Amino acid sequence: MKALVLAGGRGTRLRPITHTSAKQLVPVANKPVLFYGLESIRAAGIIDVGIVVSDPREMLTPDPRTGQSTTVMVNSQAEIRAAVGNGAAFGIEVTYIEQEAPLGLAHAVKIARPFIGDQPFVMYLGDNLIKDGITPFVREFQSERPNAQILLAHVKTPSEFGVAELQGDRVVKLEEKPAHPKSDLALVGVYLFDPTVFEAVDAIRPSRRGELEITDAIQHLIDAGRTVRSHVIGGWWKDTGKVEDLLEANRMMLGQIKTEMRGEIDADTQIEGQVRIGPGTVVSHSRLRGPLVIGDGARITSAYVGPFTAIGDGVELDHAEIEHSIVLERSVIRQLAHRVESSLIGRDVVVCGKDSRPRAHRLMLGDSSRVELS
Repeated sequence: MKALVLAGGRGTRLRPITHTSAKQLVPVANKPVLFYGLESIRAAGIIDVGIVVSDPREMLTPDPRTGQSTTVMVNSQAEIRAAVGNGAAFGIEVTYIEQEAPLGLAHAVKIARPFIGDQPFVMYLGDNLIKDGITPFVREFQSERPNAQILLAHVKTPSEFGVAELQGDRVVKLEEKPAHPKSDLALVGVYLFDPTVFEAVDAIRPSRRGELEITDAIQHLIDAGRTVRSHVIGGWWKDTGKVEDLLEANRMMLGQIKTEMRGEIDADTQIEGQVRIGPGTVVSHSRLRGPLVIGDGARITSAYVGPFTAIGDGVELDHAEIEHSIVLERSVIRQLAHRVESSLIGRDVVVCGKDSRPRAHRLMLGDSSRVELS
């Protein structure tokens, strides 16, 4: 069995972070989201993995120093290739498949046919997280051999997802982001197919969004009398395409960490709960309240780092408080009288205080930004 991982897409809901970085490489608990999926695939015994990546593209992005827009080349494909390499670090063998534009999930399946061949495969959306992995679903698919198997989860806002209508465990209808959903069962970003799916993706036409929808392809299988099974997952699942979901995924993953102290912590620092600190990090005169993770080479001085916070490598916190947030590499947060919370802060960002300040800060900052809070 093979795996097809989708790591293209533009990540519009995570801008400005994704102006300069692939959304699948945004870290959760200091590990890129994509890595969790690759680890789940390997744990299910699948080694041969195709990763669908996008072509480089030009984007207009504001210069934080001048306020003027400049054209930058965004090459998420190069980032993903550099991060994953040939897959050896994950125990897999990777083949990269280039998609010229985000033309839909079914289009990704279509262009992957030379890689997939006549084998069954699991398709995994690279910005999704499933806490308990996919091994039981792969085993079920291999045992029962339906033409397709989809994973579903109960959600509060089904109109934001592909939605399934069931009779028992048999899928009778799928609809992409319906205005009036017939159930609260959303399609999770993991699908299992046999080669009959290629007949479906060849038969469908682009939707009103101009994309080949995977829901249309699966519906074609249903209408053709193929066997399409479903499994409602019991554990948690997150599509990390939005900031609030990314922070929630970070909270969930941090809830599983174990204490590991590899940096330098002085006697004046208080530590509560599960805290993981990377090598080269220095913490002084601070309070750390886990679960939280701090990467390598960080500097934490006279600071409070609260629960469900992930601090990246080389970050500096000085006379600042933060909780339930993600801070990417090399950013600086200093001299803040009030707490930063529920925030996603990019790489090389500087957040510093001035004389007059608001009571709280809620931030989403792109890479290489600088913000003075007054």
